Amino acid sequence: MSDDVVVRDCNGTALADGDSVQVIKDLKVKGTSATLKRGTLIKNIRVTGQEGLIECNAEKIKGLVLKTEFLKKV
Repeated sequence: MSDDVVVRDCNGTALADGDSVQVIKDLKVKGTSATLKRGTLIKNIRVTGQEGLIECNAEKIKGLVLKTEFLKKV
């Protein structure tokens, strides 16, 4: 992971490994018929080192990579 990249949520709050975030918009997950509903809580995120992306596991979906523009820190 690169230390000079700061990953921020939709409100500009810095995110770090282990944070919890909430989905602010319904998101369809590619490759499945599942949809992440607005308000879904995602715990223990991992920062990828790329600005605007995080890795996480949500509900029954493992190994998701989400854009931070659709997330807010809880």
